Amino acid sequence: MGLREFLKSASATIKLARKPTREEFKQAMKIVAIGVSAIGLITFVIKFLALAIQGA
Repeated sequence: MGLREFLKSASATIKLARKPTREEFKQAMKIVAIGVSAIGLITFVIKFLALAIQGA
């Protein structure tokens, strides 16, 4: 894929894109917040178990 084809593809993608509605944005932010919280909780549990096993 050359530069010309890439720019053509990128241009077509940008033309199709639209700004999300307020509700779509809120839903996306909720999903991101849940994902970040889940990863943080998993990390906390692993760290806590590692400390418990080491006896620190």
